[in-house]
Amino acid sequence: MYENELKALKKAGRFRERRIFDENLDDLASNDYLGLSTNKKQFRKAVKLVQEYETFSPKASMLVNGYHPIHQLFEETMAEQNGFEEGLVVGSGYLANMALIEALVRKGDMLFMDEEYHASGVMAAELLGDRVVKFKHNDVHDLASKLEAYPAKRQIIAVEGVYSMGGDLCVKEIFTLAEAHKSIMIVDEAHSAGVLGLKLLGIFEYYGITINERHIKMGTLGKAYGSYGAYILASSHIISFLVNRAKPIIYSTAPSVFDTALAYVNMKHIRKKATAYNQKILARQVLIRKELGVICHSLIVPIEMPDNSQTQWMQKGLMEQGYLVGAIRQPTVQKPIMRVILNLNVSLQKLRHVLALIRHNSVQ
Repeated sequence: MYENELKALKKAGRFRERRIFDENLDDLASNDYLGLSTNKKQFRKAVKLVQEYETFSPKASMLVNGYHPIHQLFEETMAEQNGFEEGLVVGSGYLANMALIEALVRKGDMLFMDEEYHASGVMAAELLGDRVVKFKHNDVHDLASKLEAYPAKRQIIAVEGVYSMGGDLCVKEIFTLAEAHKSIMIVDEAHSAGVLGLKLLGIFEYYGITINERHIKMGTLGKAYGSYGAYILASSHIISFLVNRAKPIIYSTAPSVFDTALAYVNMKHIRKKATAYNQKILARQVLIRKELGVICHSLIVPIEMPDNSQTQWMQKGLMEQGYLVGAIRQPTVQKPIMRVILNLNVSLQKLRHVLALIRHNSVQ
């Protein structure tokens, strides 16, 4: 029924399929920034925690009978660590963005979204009609002009702490501008929590921003935290409003109890080992500056490729050398890239080798 569409995708070099990759490959493709996906000691801690309770699956939505003590433990600990009043665990980052944007942008409000915001937020914004304004990526001047041009009952700004494809940080001036306008800020910290800041708490800590009632932090558990799911941190009245109005929270089965437990023990582990992790992160950022001559503030390094076929050829060649690197094509990005993740489990020597291979073969 969709044969012609599939043929067109293949012809354009944009065809995708699920694959099970060789586990012996050095992983420079996933968002497993700290390498916790292979930490069996942490896995066993999570198993032990879940076994303390009679019930180990969510069973229902959070508002029926799916809210587990482990959910509550995780929410309270995550909120306390980050300086927010309350937390809310959610099934996935996609659902978290859908919940926030669909529920919070009410009649008379306006949402101002960075043009490179995650696809989940873009999809949610499509439900809002003319209540959405996109501003140029990380452009504080464009945002300022649009805040002036579109007054509203509530002005809500949506940005990412670290942008997933470019690896660049949201500029601090946007936080300052939001405060000047008393705007609500939704900050997607999927790629910044566990990576930025001395305690690895993310962009708020990195910039030294004091949390207030207009700040909302959303993050995922499937990246640095080595698990699956997501969370929302905010003031108590915003969390209460989401519990009452956000459809992905009301009508979804509560998040996995085990995944939440795994995220909880990993969160405590990251806090304990933050200094050591920071040293490893810095070493990799210094390597990028030396090898590529660019400044990297995160653990994401995009290397632009000439076309889709070269991108796929490059990925195949790197796999033959023992490395798995993401070959990212449209529509995820405008131009194809090799997306190198500076996984802390991969040595600096191997990272240097990968970068040399990409540089050498991309200019052939």
